[in-house]
Amino acid sequence: MATTSMAQAINQALADALAEDERVLVFGEDVGTLGGVFRITDGLAAKYGERRCFDTPLAESGIVGMAVGMAMHGLRPVVEMQFDAFAYPAFEQIVSHVAKMRNRTRGRVSLPMVIRAPYGGGIGGVEHHSDSSEAYYAHTPGLTVVAPATVADAYSLLRAAVAWPDPVIFLEPKRLYWSKEEVTLPVHAEPIGRAVVRRGGTDATLVAYGPSVRVALAAAEAAREEGWDLEVVDVRSIVPLDEETLVASVRRTGRAVVVAEAPGFASVASELTALLAERCFHALAAPVLRVTGFDIPYPSPKLEHHHLPDVERVLDAVAALQWEDA
Repeated sequence: MATTSMAQAINQALADALAEDERVLVFGEDVGTLGGVFRITDGLAAKYGERRCFDTPLAESGIVGMAVGMAMHGLRPVVEMQFDAFAYPAFEQIVSHVAKMRNRTRGRVSLPMVIRAPYGGGIGGVEHHSDSSEAYYAHTPGLTVVAPATVADAYSLLRAAVAWPDPVIFLEPKRLYWSKEEVTLPVHAEPIGRAVVRRGGTDATLVAYGPSVRVALAAAEAAREEGWDLEVVDVRSIVPLDEETLVASVRRTGRAVVVAEAPGFASVASELTALLAERCFHALAAPVLRVTGFDIPYPSPKLEHHHLPDVERVLDAVAALQWEDA
């Protein structure tokens, strides 16, 4: 097996999609000649030509609007937003058109397109470069929202997203771009709509997605010194959500902590917490807790380590679960 980074896996997924389906196009700001800010599209323009992988003006609304027209006419565009918060100028296109076209046309027109958004913090970026805005998309009916946490999932979920019949928001945890795993590509992981138990445990369940999965796994490992056996569930697919896997885990352990780096108020973490409280009520030994980013604009690079959930904060939440049970 080869050592592969998440960036390489995404690049290979795009290359394979371009090679296998002439309808697939890759475009966005600097994705052509430069290969993207994070070099995710490196070499694609040279290999597949500027008609298949090309640069666009710095106009996110125009990028997404063009993709809508392409998808309506049978193409499968894959667009890059460069940074998560750069997508805000295109939000009206996404909410009013991308998400609603199938419903608006009573199923006659679908939009098989992917919006790639490098998201989250942990890279020392300033505001507009470190947002976690998944809640906006998850709250919008008509959008599929996925967030890979592993190299294998980055490849497999992106290939599935390109083949998906409806629009997909593909959230790429930028601080994991250079993480590496022993993976031989192509790889086929669980499909969109399925969560995965990354680590089995008996005392409590840590629920996470995207970059927070690694935090949860590190916390579970550190918890062994406290005598706690923690299970870690990777959500993977925010919409559609695999409720059954999450509920089964929490009913089995009786305790749960949801970990996500986005601000906690009105968040995906809030929805997961409410879901588990509703469906696991009689199995819970303590309230479902959340460990999230704070409800503030993203801080300066020197302060982001205080903002992002870390092992210590997760373990504090687990300790609170134990105290509630006592």
